Amino acid sequence: MGSDVTALLEELTLAEKIRLVHGAADPDGTATGYVPGNDRLGIPPVTVVDGPLGVRAMGERATAFPASIALAASWNPELAREFGTAIGRETAAHDQDVLLGPGVNIIRTPTGGRNFEYYSEDPHLSARMGVGTIEGIQSAGVSATVKHYVANNQETNRYEVSADVSERALRELYLPAFRAAVEEGDVDAVMTAYNRVNGIYMSDHERLLSDVLKGEWDFDGLVVSDWWGTRSTVDAARAGLDLEMPGVELTEYFPEMDADSFDDDPNPPNGTSSDFPPIPDVSAYFGEPLREAIESGEIDESILDDKVSRLLSMLESTGRQNVAKCETGSPSDDSTGELDTPAHRELARDIAIEGTVLLTNDGVLPLSESDSVAVIGPNADAAKLGGGGSSEVSPFTETGPLAGIESRAADVSFERGVNPIAESSFFGDSELADANGSASAAETSIDDAVSAAASADCAVVIAQDDATEFTDRDSIELPGRQNDLIDAVAEAAERTVVVLRTSGPVELPWLDAVDAVLETWYPGQADGEALAAVLFGDADPGGRLPVTFGRSAADYPTADETAFPGTDDVAQYEEGVFVGYRYFDDCDIEPLFPFGHGQSYATFEYDDVTVSETDDGCDVTVDLRNVGTRAGKAVVQVYVGKSAAPVPTPERELAGFESVELGAGDSATVPVSLAREAFAYYDENSGWIVPDGSNTVHVGRSSRDIRATADVDVQ
Repeated sequence: MGSDVTALLEELTLAEKIRLVHGAADPDGTATGYVPGNDRLGIPPVTVVDGPLGVRAMGERATAFPASIALAASWNPELAREFGTAIGRETAAHDQDVLLGPGVNIIRTPTGGRNFEYYSEDPHLSARMGVGTIEGIQSAGVSATVKHYVANNQETNRYEVSADVSERALRELYLPAFRAAVEEGDVDAVMTAYNRVNGIYMSDHERLLSDVLKGEWDFDGLVVSDWWGTRSTVDAARAGLDLEMPGVELTEYFPEMDADSFDDDPNPPNGTSSDFPPIPDVSAYFGEPLREAIESGEIDESILDDKVSRLLSMLESTGRQNVAKCETGSPSDDSTGELDTPAHRELARDIAIEGTVLLTNDGVLPLSESDSVAVIGPNADAAKLGGGGSSEVSPFTETGPLAGIESRAADVSFERGVNPIAESSFFGDSELADANGSASAAETSIDDAVSAAASADCAVVIAQDDATEFTDRDSIELPGRQNDLIDAVAEAAERTVVVLRTSGPVELPWLDAVDAVLETWYPGQADGEALAAVLFGDADPGGRLPVTFGRSAADYPTADETAFPGTDDVAQYEEGVFVGYRYFDDCDIEPLFPFGHGQSYATFEYDDVTVSETDDGCDVTVDLRNVGTRAGKAVVQVYVGKSAAPVPTPERELAGFESVELGAGDSATVPVSLAREAFAYYDENSGWIVPDGSNTVHVGRSSRDIRATADVDVQ
């Protein structure tokens, strides 16, 4: 705590301190959250804005970047850092101090409503992308907020469900990305999750907040609740929660709504979910109730002082006071940021390209500009900006797949084939959602789509799902009649390319009937530009899967109701550390596409792999050659098998990776270093242990495509 913070703390009265530990209504109406500050002592207000796909200032526009899962599919932490810097500067341009992102929760169930906001089923990949994003955000003088701490893996019953999870699974799967955010990313703020963990609400969880986060990891930043996620005064204050948000009742936060909207209406206005939290009994648990608890001696004032000092220290660390907005599209200095610049538009396009995963390609891609193309799909004429909820972004510009393909091919036809897929929107029905709702069966025809496909050199079918905060998906089947559409088109077309715009894994029952499949996730405002660049070979599809694609939802550890969504307000995490590809390997389930999978237009050979033991772990070097005729991207993936451990461990766990771009005929030696801790397991009595003995290092192109293995003795 700096001397300025100490001096301010001594000057503040009890009432003034109380006003700094809970939010209030933003007088400008643009911030997601607002702390008034203190005019008497010159403490500026703190403004907080939603992310993490782009800045969501109320009523304002910003660059709509690809979804977090698309960024993770790039397997490129440096790209995450560039993204973080850009979104940080856009946050500053909107005169906001704190960005609510990134989200680093593990993707446990394939139907999770917020999977698109998270990175991966793997803690190492999540940690590397999260740290890169945080470093970028905070380089712009804006505080990042890593969320949602911890085990926030579903939207169903999210306000009450208890994630009943072992300490080992917490330590090995669900906590590592948060730990990296604190210890490596030096993140300024951590947001608590709504859910309970082992029966205790996260806002009240003293062991995970005070003992682990602030104690073991030495986190000196601010712990902030999710919006209306505080469940007590005394317990939360003692547990380590520092700032209650938003600090106002729902009707004050959403003044255009009636209070009954949240409790009784199954379809409340403005797109809000009927499963919204109950209106709090008080305006703020950290308001008058906290003052009364301190004055009565139930809580020592030093606890409040620590909370206030953390808020003041965050302000001090960012150096952002009252900055002025800059003009759209014009560069500015670091204090004011920049918004919707050509560089940010290009970055949105680059992330979408690098996050595009070529799942399969029977030689039909890339396309030629001389090809006639039938663009088919219910929403193919609109960009897929993201999912519903707090991550929604309103861009200045956007390009859908149809427009992107029309810019490259001379002969393009378009048919929806089936009715548009409605898109969830928490902050009001979008124009697209309105259009979707008005579409009638008479306006779409699979027969017309089949005719267009039969007349073209290639049919490109754009398919998508709909995911949103507040609700988990019912299944991983494509909604509507999209599977029927793809089947019919594939039978008629000379060549068929399917482009998936999904929040995570989906079933692909028509896979053997089509010639190529691209997964583009939620690609943001540059959707069509990026897709055209990949389809026509301007760029290599740079993505690798950050999640496993199973053949059905039954392949995952959350297939049983007790595991997800849970029974009697409890979700049993009985799979322990076996989540994602770890579960598929342990249960010997053949995935449709494994974790880490992704093809390239180039062809790579792994000539030589060397593993050398070091005092700190081991060094892996891979001699890589591009033997193809095109430039491309390879992702060298290194997994470890902890065979020396005396407890059940996954067959392989990602421990390191390196992305490399090579021109045709080029070669490179790619180094990947593994720390000793990569071979550790967590013992619930003794903590982290690196057992003596022989372990295995696997080097490959995916978790199932292993090119070399070596035994390593770790002491």
